Amino acid sequence: MPRNKKKNGKGGQHGAVQPFSDEDASIETLSHCSSFSDVTSVADEGGEASEDTAQEDFQYKLKGFIDSTVDKSAKTRQGALDGLKTAMATRILYEFISERRMTITDSIERCLKKGKGEEQRAAASLACLLCIQLGSGIESEEVFKTLKPIFKNILADGSANIQARQAVATSLGLCTLVAEDDILDVQATMECFESLFTRSYARVDGTCPSISPQMSQLHVNALLSWALLLTICSANQLKGVLKTHLPGLQRLLESDDVNMRIAAGETIALLFELARDIDSEFEFDEWEELCNKLNALATDCNKHRAKTDKRKQRSVFRDVLKAVEQGDFQSETIRFGTERMTIDSWVRKRTYDAFREFVGSGMNYHLQANEFIRDVFELGPPILVDSATMKAMKISRFERHLHNSAAFKARTKARSKFRDKRVDVGEF
Repeated sequence: MPRNKKKNGKGGQHGAVQPFSDEDASIETLSHCSSFSDVTSVADEGGEASEDTAQEDFQYKLKGFIDSTVDKSAKTRQGALDGLKTAMATRILYEFISERRMTITDSIERCLKKGKGEEQRAAASLACLLCIQLGSGIESEEVFKTLKPIFKNILADGSANIQARQAVATSLGLCTLVAEDDILDVQATMECFESLFTRSYARVDGTCPSISPQMSQLHVNALLSWALLLTICSANQLKGVLKTHLPGLQRLLESDDVNMRIAAGETIALLFELARDIDSEFEFDEWEELCNKLNALATDCNKHRAKTDKRKQRSVFRDVLKAVEQGDFQSETIRFGTERMTIDSWVRKRTYDAFREFVGSGMNYHLQANEFIRDVFELGPPILVDSATMKAMKISRFERHLHNSAAFKARTKARSKFRDKRVDVGEF
């Protein structure tokens, strides 16, 4: 990752007295996106004073959340962590957070060590959002240096709360991507993940180990974080991973957990993409056997599996099979503001999914305004858009309705043709 310190912008522009709700978050995101596009419009309308007051109120509220993370009440601490998470997910708060990063880090550390369950999970997620706000540089490295030993202790502790371990497995992966400055430490973290998800490998005789659903989810999270770190590995490291883990990952395709099968399939597709980037003539000794397994999962019609699971699985494994056989990827376009970004590879998809898991509905705003995330996806500096351009971009509700209706009809026709051609034997 880039080692330059990123300043992602100033703190939020709007505030409220009550704690954040989901509705507040969406309103905050939309209102702040508008102010980002045209900062001068507020002053032109004579609202500069109220804007400053709103900003002061918002920062006062954030300070209250920070203070409440050390409250004696677990419920109060939980609410404070959630409030900070929502604020960081929907705003750019670099300057405000940079001045208080060690205080916030100490609070996260305390909640991870002394909290339980939901509090630990919220603290782990907040740590990741803190690194995203600070970007890749000395500040985030200091934060991660403090929290990494705690993350690894929780992850390795079989007696720790399983939900906390699941959250830490996800947060440790993205924090490592953002803030780790030593490739050897990245490799050590990957080995921690390997020690978890390899326990879900099917045995040599083809039987699957007996694992609880919650433990299986922990292994899924560890596998996805491991796959995320593959995207920053050197060519030599990837060659070792291909030799050691590609055969083993096939055994995860036999898991009873649909989420594990899907995570394993997407990781295999990612590995093939990375391998072909290194060597366009890459060959895998068990290629034919792997393709047969992927094809079986892409056309799975076993009656003992839920229809929703089979539908989700078939959709993913059709793409995975194309990736392994032909090197293809089903691209997707993400629109945000006046810009577009194409997800055109498994590497970019894994990276995008990882960030989106933490910022949620604020992802489009971060793509538009967060310098660090824009740097990760090679979008260049943030683009300022004036109010006239924003108004020109808007379409009426009637025009939007016509467009959606046309798109719906076209999609229905395409799916009808596809269903006519597809034969799904044994499912009624």
